[in-house]
Amino acid sequence: MGLLAKKGGDKYFDSGEVVSVIGPEAYFQGTLTVKGSLRVDGRVEGTVSEAKAVIIGPSGRIIGDISAESAVVGGEVKGNLSAVKYTELLSGARVIGDIRTARIMIEEGAFFDGQCSMINPGDEAQAGQGDSGNSGLETTEEL
Repeated sequence: MGLLAKKGGDKYFDSGEVVSVIGPEAYFQGTLTVKGSLRVDGRVEGTVSEAKAVIIGPSGRIIGDISAESAVVGGEVKGNLSAVKYTELLSGARVIGDIRTARIMIEEGAFFDGQCSMINPGDEAQAGQGDSGNSGLETTEEL
């Protein structure tokens, strides 16, 4: 089964939900505000905000900060990640930056270099403090 598939339906998306996709050959630079969910299989340099879910496929790469309800990383992230509900780092994921989340799961084979701050579930105000909170980590240009 693929990264997003599970028996009986899709694990990460609700039926009928709007999903934005950055394909494997796509490159986006700037601020990306997503009202639904975002799947990244290409490259994004900049900020991703307001997403319901951010799913980074094995070929996906985000250089910049991410703010979402939930995040599933199978590719690479260099930046701070705030997820109100949960964060999953799949085997093969590479994250360099701080994570703020209510729940976290890190599979064997994932790489994480940063600090993890646990927040109270559903406390969106805390999750959004990545820039003004205690992280102190700045993103850089290359992984």
